[in-house]
Amino acid sequence: MYLGRLARGHFGGRAAILEFFLNRKVAELAKSLAQQLAKRYPPAIANNPVQMVSQQRLSDILEEVYALTTDFARRNKLGWIRRVKLRNAFRWELEEMGYDANFIDVATAGLIAHIGRGSTRDG
Repeated sequence: MYLGRLARGHFGGRAAILEFFLNRKVAELAKSLAQQLAKRYPPAIANNPVQMVSQQRLSDILEEVYALTTDFARRNKLGWIRRVKLRNAFRWELEEMGYDANFIDVATAGLIAHIGRGSTRDG
C-alpha cells in the first residue's frame, strides 16, 4: 500500500513538471503563431477597411499560420484542455497586438478548427 502511494506521488510529481513545460510550450506556440500572423497580416491592415486584402488571401495567410501547429500537435498531446489553452493564449496575443475583436474571433475559431482536423486526443 505504501509503495503504491509512493509510486503515484513520484510519477504525479513528474507528470506535474511535464504538464508545466507543455503548458509553457503551448503559450510559446500561441505567441509564435501571433507573431507569424502579424508579419503577414499586421493589425494596421487588418483593422483598416480601406486596406483590406481579399478573403482568399486572408484565408491562405491564416492556413499557413495554422499549419505551424501540425508538427507541434504530432509531438505533443493536444487534447481539448490544451486546445482551449492554446486558443486563449492565441486570443490574448492577438488582443495585445491590437487586432479587433471580430478578426480575433475568426482567427481563433479557425485555429481550433485546424487543430480539430488533426488526430488529437484529450489531455
